[in-house]
Amino acid sequence: MERFAFVIHPLSVRDVARKFPFTRYLPPHLVEGAIRFLPPNKTAHITGIRSPYGEAEGWFLSCPLTARQMLHLPTAYVLRKIIETGKLAERLGARILGLGAFTKVVGDAGVTVARHLNIPVTTGNSFTVATAIEGTREAARLMGHDLAAASVAVVGATGSIGRVCALILARDVRNLTLVGRDRKRLEAVAEEIICETGLVARVSTDVPSAVREADVVITVTSAVDAVIEPEHLKPGAVVCDVARPRDVSRRVARERDDVLVIEGGVVKVPGEVDFHFNFGFPPGTAYACMAETMILALEKRYESFTLGRQLTVRQVEEIAALAKKHGFALAGFRSFERALTAEEIAAIREKAAQHSTGDTKGRTSRTST
Repeated sequence: MERFAFVIHPLSVRDVARKFPFTRYLPPHLVEGAIRFLPPNKTAHITGIRSPYGEAEGWFLSCPLTARQMLHLPTAYVLRKIIETGKLAERLGARILGLGAFTKVVGDAGVTVARHLNIPVTTGNSFTVATAIEGTREAARLMGHDLAAASVAVVGATGSIGRVCALILARDVRNLTLVGRDRKRLEAVAEEIICETGLVARVSTDVPSAVREADVVITVTSAVDAVIEPEHLKPGAVVCDVARPRDVSRRVARERDDVLVIEGGVVKVPGEVDFHFNFGFPPGTAYACMAETMILALEKRYESFTLGRQLTVRQVEEIAALAKKHGFALAGFRSFERALTAEEIAAIREKAAQHSTGDTKGRTSRTST
């Protein structure tokens, strides 16, 4: 039996209230101040993972810091808490550790954590990219977009995930915009894309403007708050939100019935898996970053497969092949923690067509006047 562990943490004080209900009545700063003193803990035992080539079990381990604390507390302190969580994984017998959510963003993206542990560490970003690209392609097809002809934007294109998403998409699209905060870094990615594919990608530091022009968006920033609002999206747009916390505002779910927002990296895990923990997914499904750790355990690849901020297309292709070998597969589509049916996607496409027709008629009327 192969063994792994995966680090989770509360994204906000609302998540803390799921375990400690009384905290919902306390000011957020008091809750964050209190959980700093909690030790890492074993949240759940994961059982039933089974592929044609082996079996695995693992543990969800909680590092008790919110996303905001991960970003704003001293880096050395946060890394120490993550390393303590890794030491717990070692004591449980895990042979590889996966970093979830903001634990893979802090500092040098897992390098220091791996240096202080006796087991390898992976961020899961390789398989996250693989599933995000696969999901985006399929969602675009269902919404009637020809990806080669569509206007495509990658928000957070200078990050490790965004950069490789852009490099892979550049093989298939002719209209690509790289979006981020740092123009120089965006231009460096654009230069890399020219060298690799010959495509000339545009760059933009204006998220609303770039997204308004896009038919297809992959967004994967490290922002704590939403960066894409309802007014930023055109009718019929497809948005793959890979970020956690999410980049797309919940207002989009309430106010825009003509755009398709999917969560990146949701996969079906082989076997009769029981996570013994409810993170909002249908039974037997997980984030791709979690799945990467499971895949490496099943393959007995006890190595730091994805670490640091440099991610390659080769890594993405290799982990995708291993996932297929062991029976991991894209698990349909989810939007704002809810599974989407084929009928719902068809309804979104129909609404988009109606709104687009209305916009065209409005423009024609104004022109005639």
